[in-house]
Amino acid sequence: MNIYADETLGLFHLQSKDTSYIIQLVEGYPSHVYWGARLRHDNSLAGVLELRGRSSFSPTPLLSNPSLSLDALPQEYPQYGTGDFRRPAYQVLLADGTRTTELKYAGYRITPGKPALEGLPALYTEEDHEAKTLELTLNDDYSGLTVKLLYTVFADHSAIARSVRFEHNGQAPLRLEQALSASVDFADSAYDTLHLSGAWARERHVQRRRLTAGAAVSLESRRGSSSHQANPFLALLRPGADEDQGDVYGFSLVYSGSFAAVAEVEQFNQTRVCIGINPFDFSWLLEPGQSFQTPEAVLVYSGEGLGGMSRTYHRLYRTRLCRGVHRDKTRPILVNNWEATYFDFDADKIAAIAKEAGPLGIELFVLDDGWFGKRDSDNSSLGDWFEDRRKLPGGLADLAGRVNAEGLQFGLWVEPEMVSPESDLYRKHPDWCLHAEGRRRTEARNQLILDLSRPEVCDYLYETLSAVFSSAPITYVKWDMNRNMTEISSAAASPERQKETAHRYMLGLYDLMERLTSRFPDILFESCSGGGGRFDPGMLFYMPQTWTSDNTDAIERLAIQYGTSMVYPASSMGAHVSAVPNHQVERITSLAIRGDVAMSGNFGYELDLTAFTGAEKRLAARQIAQYKEIRELVQQGDMYRLLSPFEGSGETAWMFVSEDKTEAFVAYFRVLAKPNAPISRLSLKGLDPELDYVIETGAGSDDGAADHSGAEGSATAEASGSAPFQEGYGGTLHGGDRLMRIGLVVSDLHGDFASCTYRLRAARR
Repeated sequence: MNIYADETLGLFHLQSKDTSYIIQLVEGYPSHVYWGARLRHDNSLAGVLELRGRSSFSPTPLLSNPSLSLDALPQEYPQYGTGDFRRPAYQVLLADGTRTTELKYAGYRITPGKPALEGLPALYTEEDHEAKTLELTLNDDYSGLTVKLLYTVFADHSAIARSVRFEHNGQAPLRLEQALSASVDFADSAYDTLHLSGAWARERHVQRRRLTAGAAVSLESRRGSSSHQANPFLALLRPGADEDQGDVYGFSLVYSGSFAAVAEVEQFNQTRVCIGINPFDFSWLLEPGQSFQTPEAVLVYSGEGLGGMSRTYHRLYRTRLCRGVHRDKTRPILVNNWEATYFDFDADKIAAIAKEAGPLGIELFVLDDGWFGKRDSDNSSLGDWFEDRRKLPGGLADLAGRVNAEGLQFGLWVEPEMVSPESDLYRKHPDWCLHAEGRRRTEARNQLILDLSRPEVCDYLYETLSAVFSSAPITYVKWDMNRNMTEISSAAASPERQKETAHRYMLGLYDLMERLTSRFPDILFESCSGGGGRFDPGMLFYMPQTWTSDNTDAIERLAIQYGTSMVYPASSMGAHVSAVPNHQVERITSLAIRGDVAMSGNFGYELDLTAFTGAEKRLAARQIAQYKEIRELVQQGDMYRLLSPFEGSGETAWMFVSEDKTEAFVAYFRVLAKPNAPISRLSLKGLDPELDYVIETGAGSDDGAADHSGAEGSATAEASGSAPFQEGYGGTLHGGDRLMRIGLVVSDLHGDFASCTYRLRAARR
């Protein structure tokens, strides 16, 4: 890791772990030279950038240099209005009504470590030697606007964190109408794009397509949150790149609000990628002396395909985005009562579920929606955060005590950002929600959104929630948000600042979460937005895990969890076993495959344990014991994707490998059985080819050939014994090279919706 700066040559060379990123000053314009595999540093790098004049339709800013055309120059932070007709990184409206600025280089600074971003989540370092940061200062002499481009490179990660700070030193107000976090110009257009898209209960499906001239790939959310429909992530891949090889360039935005990410090919086959706050319905008024900080974009280069990119994001986000005491701890196995009871429960029903959970080895009970106000359905009481004594006569403290008596910790669901029109809070403060005065207030799920751009609203939530979290021994909080924004206006904002509301909401939310997580550092917070509607890096900064999807069907979860793993580590994914027929798709799958899928995240159950048969209890106990043996590996290990659910084979597989490669956990899933099928082998990845491994099969498997027919009381549960893993493959040692090149036979499964898991341990030499 290093940053070389040579003002004589106008060259800045940023070296991260295996990556180089090079900037050159051209007539004062910071220009992009290179981003890719790490290069040696020498003066010849200053000659890489080739300038070429174009036609009069691509004008030159300087008569003295006819080879310089901003319309063709690869730039670090391109501007609008002075000759570059491509997509700009920022736009400014000046007090005189013009939109023309000219940012030119004014200086640089290199500092050890990484500065925090004011009011925003971002990557961090614990020691200064982990990173270096370059700050390039650009000035517009006419308006007095100063822009600082921040670049942080990391010693242990092939990543660069970029953000931008606007500082207004002029005499008249100006308005930012676009302020993106990063822009990169690539020298050619021979790329595919990859992004994650979907809908509620169908989040983060992998989409890959060829990038072509004249057709930009544009991703965005206008919903006020990062959304189920799109994720703030975009990647460019060389056409031959796959899971294991080829150049991949990832762009991930540390932000939870509306965003935009665009890749477009221009007339000379250069590709511009930019990402940041969505400029749609956004502006920000800067008075003289004020500043604006953009969210952070995390750029990752991999020469080892998508898998290499993902593992970089996983390690970085797991260790230098997530924070707090739970960052490096194993996460508890939980049971949540939502699909077991919905709103229909009382203290005795909850205690009965907890009583069944303890003997199975479950560690945490989570009380979901319906415990507060007069909440018997979703039509009331959001905002009234006090116990419903009809359901809980002794309150939360009494219920938590009953749960603790069964050997379980106690957790709680809240939805703080919302208010029900049928609530005491709304009757008292009807102007506290987002609304446009005199117009309809659109409800979704019978609720409105509190205006978190207002400090008094955030203060109310902080005090109210603090009282709730202090009222009982609560060790876990699920923080939900169940609708998108409409009527994005604030009664507290002046007319000229109304388009700041959505971003000010996010700043208020981030501040509220910072205050609460700081006051209650021992509580494990999990974010949720109808499942994965706000599964983004911004939320992970405050809450180290997210409910991956409201869809708990094991087969649907294969695609959802696989797609999510493109950017996010398994330690961030909530994954539960739910009842069948599944409540989202009505599918019936075995308890075995439901457990095997859920073990590839933060494991738990979301069903009525009092309805379990004896055989189901025995299998669940073995699943829990199995997960306890491998959860540190799943939550902290390196993930390797083996087979994709998006490639049409009906098979999915992945594995987790310890840092020292002495342990691994492998999971294989097949959707539909095939008649007279060929012998199928699963080639593993990430092992040490020089080590020999002992292979054991998992709780729902019997040497890879268990009954997965869907009958819950199958012979597998009855006859498999109490050990969570059993000796597999005859106890023979298998070389890491053989397992990666020849693989394991996985064609012995029976029936549809089949799975098997394996634990590998290096043999002692």
